[in-house]
Amino acid sequence: SETWSLTTGLIRRLRITQRAIERDEIKSEKLSIRRRIRVADIAQRVATLKTMYGAHSSEKGWTMGSQGAGKAAPYC
Repeated sequence: SETWSLTTGLIRRLRITQRAIERDEIKSEKLSIRRRIRVADIAQRVATLKTMYGAHSSEKGWTMGSQGAGKAAPYC
């Protein structure tokens, strides 16, 4: 039977392929873990909270002007 000779180029390509497969497996494990423990993506959570805060602040007339970071006060 005929086999491939293991040249350094072939070994390098096999290592690259193996690393790509391992990265893919890790990503799929992270997704299944997130689903199992119900952890939301942080970017999605921040966007949701930002939208919720924006709706509340516009209803109450709050502004984040020059009151300082993290403090919201109604404007009159």
